[in-house]
Amino acid sequence: MGYAIQWLRSLIFVGQMYFMMLVIGVAFAPWAMFSHKGAVFTAKTYSRWVFWTARWMVGIRTEVRGTPPTDEVMIAAKHQSFLDIMMIFTAIPSGKFIMKREILWTPIIGQYAVRLGCVAVNRGQRGRAIKKMVADVEAGRTAAGQLIIYSQGTRIAPGVKAPYKVGTGVLYEQLGQDCVPVATNVGVLWPRTGIYRTPGVAVVEFLPRIKAGMPREEFMAKLEADVEAASNKLMREAGFDPDGFS
Repeated sequence: MGYAIQWLRSLIFVGQMYFMMLVIGVAFAPWAMFSHKGAVFTAKTYSRWVFWTARWMVGIRTEVRGTPPTDEVMIAAKHQSFLDIMMIFTAIPSGKFIMKREILWTPIIGQYAVRLGCVAVNRGQRGRAIKKMVADVEAGRTAAGQLIIYSQGTRIAPGVKAPYKVGTGVLYEQLGQDCVPVATNVGVLWPRTGIYRTPGVAVVEFLPRIKAGMPREEFMAKLEADVEAASNKLMREAGFDPDGFS
């Protein structure tokens, strides 16, 4: 009975979450579509609505640990579900994501992604997109802020092993910026697919930054080691053993 009640609560939560995305997105559109600041404000307002409703509707509390960066850096994050996107974005002043180009065609999300300065990447053409993005930054066409990349390229379920993409290393090398790794356990409570939400504390943790100038191979090895170790620790804290997953 308890599972059925939580599933129903989860269904209602997910339904209202997407409904409010439409309501808030449309309500703030006149400001957001002509102002980067307006787009940031709207996206953070929506995210905070989701955090608030998640707490009392399905029992998920959100917690940010570490020191979110405020300067121009690259953020290389573990990605497990839609929740970590909102938590990272809300914790920093002006985040912009490297994302799949298909997202541009998603109602509301796609239009706001453009206004936020997100970088759309064609599948299989990330190298070309990175070169264009670096050129845009150098030419001043891209707003300053924190550039967020998901190093494994997509959402990864807790316990699943997936390689870290070399594009993160190329970006780190070419931008010449510090990198702030981010670990998370959100997928234990809020899965990448499906309706059911598990009560608990969802955490994103900003780890000590990796200074610019490290050789690419050394950087990638350190990034993966730091993020995986911290994420595994957070998942165990949430009641999931990543080593016992099969």
